[in-house]
Amino acid sequence: MRVRDVLAHKGGGVVTVRPDATCRDLLALLAQHNIGAVVVSPDGITVAGIVSERDVVRRLHDRGAAVLDAPVEQIATLEVKTCHPEDPLDELRETMTLRRFRHIPVVSQNRLVGIVSIGDVVKSTISQLEDEKQHLIDYLQG
Repeated sequence: MRVRDVLAHKGGGVVTVRPDATCRDLLALLAQHNIGAVVVSPDGITVAGIVSERDVVRRLHDRGAAVLDAPVEQIATLEVKTCHPEDPLDELRETMTLRRFRHIPVVSQNRLVGIVSIGDVVKSTISQLEDEKQHLIDYLQG
């Protein structure tokens, strides 16, 4: 399986937030879309960073409530690990596990085309294993 297979199943829509948006705006997006992270992008095409609910919680702890009115770019991770649609899913799973990434933006030809969460990867892996199990059962019974 490849990253593109995950995107084909879940869709390529990506919620983005502008770097100058406030953390309050970010929290509204997270709640509205029931997601845990968004890509920081000035134009919805390029990746300038990534920010998660965990980032907000940690900065609230460090800096207090004033962080809610600060720009997202002040709390975002600006050096973002991305992947390509043709990347093997097992490599992405290993990267996410070892580096403790929960979300990785998918970029093709310098354009944001999706985002993959660790939940997406686990769900795809389980589905693949179930398919393989069924093939083996069919083979043994057939």
